Amino acid sequence: MSAHASNQPAKASGTYRIGGDLPVNRLGYGSMQLAGPGVWGMPDDPAEAVRVLRRAVELGVTFIDTADSYGPFVCELLIKEALHPYADDLVIASKAGQVRGGPYDWKPLGLPKYLRQQCEMSLRHLGLDCIPLHQLHRIDPEVPLEDQLGVLLQFQQEGKIRHIGLSEVTIEQIEAARQITPIATVQNLYNVSTRDAEPVLEYCERNDLGFIPWHPMATGGLTRPGGPLETISAEHGATPAQLALAWLLRRSPVMLPIPGTSSMAHLEENLASAEVELTDDRFEALTRAV
Repeated sequence: MSAHASNQPAKASGTYRIGGDLPVNRLGYGSMQLAGPGVWGMPDDPAEAVRVLRRAVELGVTFIDTADSYGPFVCELLIKEALHPYADDLVIASKAGQVRGGPYDWKPLGLPKYLRQQCEMSLRHLGLDCIPLHQLHRIDPEVPLEDQLGVLLQFQQEGKIRHIGLSEVTIEQIEAARQITPIATVQNLYNVSTRDAEPVLEYCERNDLGFIPWHPMATGGLTRPGGPLETISAEHGATPAQLALAWLLRRSPVMLPIPGTSSMAHLEENLASAEVELTDDRFEALTRAV
């Protein structure tokens, strides 16, 4: 760990400008785990979810990721309850393009009428006039991409979306999307043990697109007792979770990790990872270990 733990550790992660003009502290917060089991319904303790969100901002988080389908709408409503009216430097990213049939059930749905409805509802549920970053949650293979992105582009022209992002896409899909509209961010599955999206990350680096790795800690798989990071963490004076996040921050200047949790203790542990300093040797050891 660095010698001086701060009151706002997320600031130590450095800043990135989404779309070139929206500065955020790189270590953010993902809200998905605030919903009930299966990302469905309200959590058992909504008041604790509100406290966790407020604490995240107190600890220096300026980038919060959510989606209309988390709950559905539960996480957006919790964010509004906890943080509205929003601080000037807080950037909220939402998504549309998946429909929910029940717990753990997700299906892409990119019909323009549906996307328009969901964007309007996200504005209302979040209490925003303009969503700073709105992402197409999945590309629906049944609907032309220009029709799906066309809705977001129309919202942008109406002043209801500032920047447009994509989620779980290939390089070819990003390039096709950029023919239709500027793209600010890409959100793909990526962590120290799952690096299939490495070519997409490198594309984002070359083109200065923010890269948001979801499942940044493999939902605890990396951090289990006896896991691949435990030995290194013991030597380093940091937890496995902190090493997994520090590795991401070190891996690329466009990386915007959004670890999510409904636990205050895990939140504080996760955000302290911004103050973990990895040497070149330690970074390489982690890269090889997993």
